Amino acid sequence: MWDIFKDWIFDVIQFFYGFCHDWGLAIIVVTIIFRIIVAPLMHKQAKSSYDMQKVQPKIQELKERFPDDPTRQSQEMQKIYAEMKFNPLAGCLPLLLQMPIFLALFQVLREMGDRVGDTSYSFYNLVPSLVTTPSQAFGEGFGTFVPYLILMVIFAGATFLPMILQQMNSTNKQQRNQTLMMGGIMSLMMLWISWGSPAGVLLFWGASSLIGIAQSQLTLAHCRAQDRRKAEEEALVVKPVEVNVTRKEKKKRPKKKR
Repeated sequence: MWDIFKDWIFDVIQFFYGFCHDWGLAIIVVTIIFRIIVAPLMHKQAKSSYDMQKVQPKIQELKERFPDDPTRQSQEMQKIYAEMKFNPLAGCLPLLLQMPIFLALFQVLREMGDRVGDTSYSFYNLVPSLVTTPSQAFGEGFGTFVPYLILMVIFAGATFLPMILQQMNSTNKQQRNQTLMMGGIMSLMMLWISWGSPAGVLLFWGASSLIGIAQSQLTLAHCRAQDRRKAEEEALVVKPVEVNVTRKEKKKRPKKKR
């Protein structure tokens, strides 16, 4: 069943190759279609991340208030989640639903060289072969290696960039530094993974990640605009007018002389 699914994905890529006459462009077109399909899921995931950022200061405050009472922390956190209508698992579900499609695409691109052996899988002569790995290209000379190096940088940078964007407005310096450090370590790991991955995989991942970052930023901008409108509406709520009435003191009436 899994092989049938992968064959179908390869047929889709091959179909668009018939129009584009370029394997790299066909991969990008399929990547865009993939991102359009999972766009509603990505919207929910980005919105969940935004809500988590709003909840984080309150969670940090709870940890400071009840440092030695995990049970109380958990109870208070549940109250906060219920009050803000936030589900911490909402961001995981979209990711799990799109993983089978992503894994199938990943495996198909790794196996492209075995499917049609005589075909030149190139990307407009920018990348000579999409089935060649950067490690193989490096052995052919630095000039050949340059386009693969660019794909490697995009492959790793697309992992680090979302973390930078996520922490730009963060006021928690400790959490921001930890996130950026983790992002740097992950980027180094991605560089190591990309060294042995075919260029087609790097092209797909880079294009998919950049489109995903754009989708997330649009969702976050929409969420921030909604919050601003809500704040403005609350500020415009008509409050009861308070009128301070100061009663004048009555002047004493002059007494008539007798």
